[in-house]
Amino acid sequence: MTFRGWPSEALEFYEGLSADNSKTFWTAHLEVYEKHVRQPMEELLAALEPEFGPGKIFRPYRDVRFSKDKSPYKTHLGAWLSAGGYIQLSADGLAAGSGMYQMSPRQLERYRRAVADDRSGRQLAQIVSKLRKSGITVDAHDVLKTGPKGYPKDHPRIELLRYKGLISWKQWPVGAWLGTRKAKERLVGFLRTSKPLHDWLEKRVGPSELAEE
Repeated sequence: MTFRGWPSEALEFYEGLSADNSKTFWTAHLEVYEKHVRQPMEELLAALEPEFGPGKIFRPYRDVRFSKDKSPYKTHLGAWLSAGGYIQLSADGLAAGSGMYQMSPRQLERYRRAVADDRSGRQLAQIVSKLRKSGITVDAHDVLKTGPKGYPKDHPRIELLRYKGLISWKQWPVGAWLGTRKAKERLVGFLRTSKPLHDWLEKRVGPSELAEE
């Protein structure tokens, strides 16, 4: 089927789940989730596959083993694309990300060397600057308070050296467009604009599997 956006029922579902995160609510509204939340995401991933590779939808259940919050369900639907990219739907709207959320120790070592290098580091700084000027956030989930050991504290790219991951991120608030094909258009625009960052990380940092060999 063709992706036509998410109907209002999808947002209402997550508004309800946020207010009553229980198995009782989930079971009573499972059909709404399958038809109005998950199915449009499946249609979207199929539409994006030719350019961005196969996608996978994350499980709706939270891992509560090590969390004080025992709420059983995620209040958003997330999916990733094999060629790079993350998509998220919630009651707050639509969001997308690209990059490396968390780097393994050896990935981080390679990342810092590449940032410190004049050629590759300047290239990354230019990519980040361009993304930010376009309205895309570029940040890290975990940031050192000071520069990493072994690097000068006054390095021209000290901000990037302090990052322990690097992602581009865009959040679109709820609007009528979310229930149309414009939702796909916005995602495609973000993913294409973020591609230079994705490509830089793929080339300079590489996958975690290689880092741990």
